[in-house]
Amino acid sequence: MVQELVIAIVAAISAVVLYAAAGAKVVKQYERGVVLRLGRLRNDVRGPGFTMVLPGIERLRKVNMQIVTMPVPAQDGITRDNVTVRVDAVIYFKVVDAASALIEVEDYRFAVSQMAQTSLRSIIGKSDLDDLLSNREKLNQGLELMIDSPAVGWGVQIDRVEIKDVSLPETMKRSMARQAEADRERRARVINADAELQASKKLAEAAGAMSAEPAALQLRLLQTVVAVAAEKNSTLVLPFPVELLRFLERAAQPEAAPSPAPSQQAPAQQAPAQQAAPQQPVQQQPAQQQRPARPKPQPPLRSAARSPRPKPLARH
Repeated sequence: MVQELVIAIVAAISAVVLYAAAGAKVVKQYERGVVLRLGRLRNDVRGPGFTMVLPGIERLRKVNMQIVTMPVPAQDGITRDNVTVRVDAVIYFKVVDAASALIEVEDYRFAVSQMAQTSLRSIIGKSDLDDLLSNREKLNQGLELMIDSPAVGWGVQIDRVEIKDVSLPETMKRSMARQAEADRERRARVINADAELQASKKLAEAAGAMSAEPAALQLRLLQTVVAVAAEKNSTLVLPFPVELLRFLERAAQPEAAPSPAPSQQAPAQQAPAQQAAPQQPVQQQPAQQQRPARPKPQPPLRSAARSPRPKPLARH
């Protein structure tokens, strides 16, 4: 009898230990425990640490409270300006109410994923291609609001939504590349024209300064020669500017003498006429001059002005 009693006590203690071990649960720091007693939700959500439940009567469901990073599959869509694109994104969310995440929705991860895909296709249809490529911050905020609105009732909070990549057709990529190249060429021409305008103004100022001081042109020429002479593998052709000649001519001229009186300039003006008089023939002299004796005939000056005939070359 004693032996059977001891065996019964040991069996009972073992059953109690096994029952207690079956009811012992450990909740981790990043988890929360939701207890269902006979299928009904208990109001108390178990925190991290050791906790006990009644095996067979209560059931503990653990919910992860960490931030979940979920990639959104790439979605094909047509933008508002009729361009076919393929966009993928990533979503960051976490559970803020463990009981709602377990009771209100069957699988909150799947629900958030489907909502993200639907919202992404919707945001593609409402946006232009330029917004998808350059104004992503605004699209991310709009996408976050679209997903967060239904997720609040599930006990899920959307932290951030980011559009990762926008895939374009090859023809669209080539068209955009040509457009960007044309835009860069236009800006380059505008910048070059502006530089030419500024350079022309500075050159005009430099030309004005050099025209006031002719020696500045010679100094600038010497500076150019020094700059070109640094390249020893080149041939230097030195131009001789006309301005330098004018400068040297003005430097060599003495001070201007006072101009002579008009009476002194008259003989100088009459000298060509006196020199040209002997070239006239004798018969054109006035007949008023009569001599008593007949002068000896003189050969006319016209014959004296004639050049002698060249001698014929001797033939050998």
